[in-house]
Amino acid sequence: QVRLVESGGDSVQAGGSLRLSCVGSPDDPYCLGWFRQAPGKEREAVVTIYVDSSNTEYADSVKGRFTVSHDNAENMLYLQMNNLKPEDTAVYYCAADYSRSGCSGVYSSPIAVVGQGTQVTVSS
Repeated sequence: QVRLVESGGDSVQAGGSLRLSCVGSPDDPYCLGWFRQAPGKEREAVVTIYVDSSNTEYADSVKGRFTVSHDNAENMLYLQMNNLKPEDTAVYYCAADYSRSGCSGVYSSPIAVVGQGTQVTVSS
């Protein structure tokens, strides 16, 4: 069974930085990515990276501040988060999907693989 395990979440002041890591080896995914969910809110897409092309799609709210990277050899997915804002507070999940239709950003398809999440808290 494929598992994804996130780490790196923490509590930081606004303007600070964090680097989230995700380890796992989904078998030949179409896309990988990160989404987040704050208490009482819907899942929100953060970034998706398409494995074959390495093209990326960022949410407007994180463009210019967050950077995704993928180390295929080490089965690692990273999310570098800079200039963090209180509204970035959420549980962050890494995920993978195996079809184009599933790469919607929130990884809610039945075949998506989703990690357990890591908490990011940004205080003002």
